[in-house]
Formats: sequence, structure tokens, C-alpha cells
Amino acid sequence: MVFEDFSYGWIIVLFGALFFVLEVFSPGFFLLVPGTVLLIIGVLVILGVDIFSSTYGIVLGIGIALLAAIVTVYLYSRLTPGDEKPLTISMDSLVGRTGRVLNPADEETLSGKVSVEGQIFSAKSKSGIIPEGAKVKVIASQGVHIVVEEE
Repeated sequence: MVFEDFSYGWIIVLFGALFFVLEVFSPGFFLLVPGTVLLIIGVLVILGVDIFSSTYGIVLGIGIALLAAIVTVYLYSRLTPGDEKPLTISMDSLVGRTGRVLNPADEETLSGKVSVEGQIFSAKSKSGIIPEGAKVKVIASQGVHIVVEEE
């Protein structure tokens, strides 16, 4: 029985660690809390706490899991910038707005960069090369970049 609990606990710890690794490669806080909870539950099982069949163990496991989730959420919120909001602008809503060229834009490549209302976008020119510093108007959006013409 001790060997079975020991192996079962290590499997839970392994899944918790896997969630941590997946969170590193795809950040977004979705796997950090369950990974932390699995790690703690796995360690409890390894230490011999019967968290799955006794009332005491179930209450202890749930309490520790909730505490771990709360602490993890708190620590994660302290690591992320609080005032930084994600960009939620539709590319089509940029049509008609003006901006400045940061990297020269041409009609062939997406190497052009344009600042529109403080946000930087990849840009192509409608025709020719638009030099750095030129004032431009957004005339279209194509996927994840914009098309501009010099004003």
C-alpha cells in the first residue's frame, strides 16, 4: 500500500510539474493554479496523507488546494503589470486615422512600422516608399497589417 501511494503521489507531482512547463511555453495563468494544486496534493500523498478516502484528508486536501490557489493568484498578480491593458482595437477601425512612419513602408514587404495613436502596427504603402517620419493615413487593413498612404 505504501508503494502504491508513493507511486500515485509521484504521478500527481509529475502532472503538476507538466502544467508548470506548459504554462512557461504558453503563459496566460490557465495552468499555473491547477499545477500548484497538483504539486501540493502529490506531495501530501507522498508523505502518506490519505486525502482521497478519509474525511479529514479530503477536508485537508481541499483546504490546502484553496489556499495554494489563492496564494498563486496573488503572487501571479504581483508579477504582472497592473496598468497594462491588452490592445483590443479592430484593425478595420484604424481606417481613416493618421499616424507617423517609424520604419520606411513600401508596397512589397511588411517591414514598415507605423505609429497610430500610440500603438505600433506593421504597414505597407499603397504605392512607392514612404520614408521614416512621414505623416500617413490608414486606407485599409489586410489581416494583421495596415495599408497607408502619405498625406
